[in-house]
Amino acid sequence: MGYLKRGLVIAYPTDTVYGLGCDCRNVEAIKKINKIKGEKSNKPLLVLVSDFLMLKKYCFVNSAQADYLKKIWPGPVTAILKRRPILPEELTGGLNSLAVRLPRNEFLIKIISEIGFPLISTSLNKKGYKPLTDVNNLEKHFKYLPDLVIDAGKGKGVKPSRLVDIRDINNIKVIRK
Repeated sequence: MGYLKRGLVIAYPTDTVYGLGCDCRNVEAIKKINKIKGEKSNKPLLVLVSDFLMLKKYCFVNSAQADYLKKIWPGPVTAILKRRPILPEELTGGLNSLAVRLPRNEFLIKIISEIGFPLISTSLNKKGYKPLTDVNNLEKHFKYLPDLVIDAGKGKGVKPSRLVDIRDINNIKVIRK
């Protein structure tokens, strides 16, 4: 937990593939994630929350949206919601929305609960390459490395989370299946 609170970047297992994460409020940590991935700095990133209380601190959520989320969470579905204006532009790419997921992974929920803020979750891969399912030999894949790697063995090799835009709950858009 100390790594995240100090603004460092970690590689960790998720419900889907290995991820890169950091404090979603820390601009320098966000820039480091983009540097590791070889991404442009204006690409929006998704965050993981530990519960609905944390979600509502960072996003506007009406009762219909909350009802929908209770049906699909926890699990590998990311929802796009209107964000509250307390997060850095580097996280959201300047958009007024935020991609958020409540993971099923108890290890991740415990970490997020203990640090007290959402954790960025982006797949562990360089731009244009498939997400990694293990963390062996990261130096072969990346010029810049995370500050801490949590090795939980070979991942399931499943695809990244499904992405749905629920800002207009009456017109839900599936962005990624």
